[in-house]
Amino acid sequence: MPRRTATMLASTLMLIALLCAGVLTPVPYAAMSPGPTVNTLGDHAGEPVLQISGHRTYATSGHLNMTTVRVTSADYRMNLVEAVYGWLAHDDKIVPHDTLYPDGKTEEQSTQENAEEFSQSQESAKVAALKKLDVPVKSWVIVSTVIKGSPAEGRLHAGDVIKSVDGTTVRQPSDVAKLVTKHKPGQDVVFTVVPAKEQAAAEKQHTTATKTENVTIRTTTSKDTGARRAIVGISAGTDHTFPFSIDIKLADVGGPSAGLMFALGIYDKLTPGSLTGGTFVAGTGTIDDDGTVGPIGGIEMKTVGAREKGAQYFLTPADNCAAAAKDTPSGLTLVKVKTIGDALGALKDIRDGHTADLPKCTVKG
Repeated sequence: MPRRTATMLASTLMLIALLCAGVLTPVPYAAMSPGPTVNTLGDHAGEPVLQISGHRTYATSGHLNMTTVRVTSADYRMNLVEAVYGWLAHDDKIVPHDTLYPDGKTEEQSTQENAEEFSQSQESAKVAALKKLDVPVKSWVIVSTVIKGSPAEGRLHAGDVIKSVDGTTVRQPSDVAKLVTKHKPGQDVVFTVVPAKEQAAAEKQHTTATKTENVTIRTTTSKDTGARRAIVGISAGTDHTFPFSIDIKLADVGGPSAGLMFALGIYDKLTPGSLTGGTFVAGTGTIDDDGTVGPIGGIEMKTVGAREKGAQYFLTPADNCAAAAKDTPSGLTLVKVKTIGDALGALKDIRDGHTADLPKCTVKG
């Protein structure tokens, strides 16, 4: 066999061997790519995304699209070839597996957590929009979750309204932990609660629940990485009663990042005229009850997905601006927002044609 032919054959076999090794070699990475984008003012899967009853609504136009990121599953093991391809691909992002699934989080745990965050973001979006419209919303502190095997299991239940702890009135979720940790592990703490069933029945009849129960729970010692402290094994959250029905119909989506766009969609439907002036606006960002917009993950993927669908403007959380501005898709204007008020002001500039006045994102933030 001629030397040149032998050399080429050896090189080919070596390349094949390297490719096989790359395919068979798992690496501790995961992939992120642009996910679906949905117009909160429109329909999805055959029904309106935002469904409001019991209050007058108005016609809307244009787009207020929420955006998503598609990620590989927790149990997917990427190989070296896929990782290299992802690093070279412009629209994908390869990140350490632990970035998406820290502490060995399973797919089931991640899905549950995302569902809870998505549900909370919907509630906060409703509250933020109605507060901006000066529509009163009733709020109270509830038991959000009960840890399995904790002292609170079987004593307190998700949805119980926490009126007081040791006789001290609870006004916000953080009050609960502060009052419990005043105890030493092993001491008793007394919760005064409205049982979840009583609260649900009262809400259904549009009345106020008055039946309360005192529940005594013996505290135990925390087992996390923080300072040793007394706990009972619950997390507290906030629930609300709205003066009319607002339903958000969007399946197979998780996480808190659609909060801002849901709030804007609700606001648009409850006010005359069009917030967008008929333009295609997309965006992202968490939102709290007071309308503060927070940062999200995967901003680069979301701007790409929005532009591919035709977005002209992208409402961007201020803390994500620097990352987003490093690689802005052509034809997309990144608009910096910190609150729902900022977003509404930017939308007014867009529909009035005053785009030079928009607070734009830069690589410096």
